[in-house]
Amino acid sequence: MSTRDCDGISYLFENNQRWAAQMEREAPGFFGRLATRQNPKFLWIGCSDSRVPANQITGLMPGEVFVHRNVANLVAQTDLNCMSVVDFAVRELRVRHIIVCGHYGCAGVKAALGEETAGVIDHWLSSIRDLVAAHRAELDALEPAAAQARLSELNVRHQVRTLCRTTVLKQAWRRGQQVDVHGWIYGVEDGLLRDLGARVSAVDMTG
Repeated sequence: MSTRDCDGISYLFENNQRWAAQMEREAPGFFGRLATRQNPKFLWIGCSDSRVPANQITGLMPGEVFVHRNVANLVAQTDLNCMSVVDFAVRELRVRHIIVCGHYGCAGVKAALGEETAGVIDHWLSSIRDLVAAHRAELDALEPAAAQARLSELNVRHQVRTLCRTTVLKQAWRRGQQVDVHGWIYGVEDGLLRDLGARVSAVDMTG
């Protein structure tokens, strides 16, 4: 019986060794260069869903995107984890673009739309439930699948607005730093990203 068959996890180390060897073959010295610094142009705020890995779906290499993920890609000013990531990305890494990316078929969005939840996740989804209440007439007029998709889009737009109201972004724009915030959504069923047209920059906020 193989190590993989015995415990179901050791093969991750085997995968890692093959990947590291392949990377070094394709780009000799890659890890040595990567170890000296990170200089990403992008901050990705996405969902924790295992089907939506930021690097793979954007075709970016390690070191090219700074990532924060949580259930339903929420931005909450009371979430110290999220705010610390945003602050570090903007102040220290000086990212040029922040992408808030949701996805169709999000279990968190589906739960907020009607399924019962329990525990911490019930509290976590409260802001999406507020969106449901605010858009109740529109969502009720749609079939369930369409309503879930629409709520996923509304959620991304809301998180973009929330992010733009944070002190970190306001101060960055005030000091003339170029940071654009984008709202995107990903289709798990076809692997494609879609721009929701929710782009905000310093010009939009000051002009």
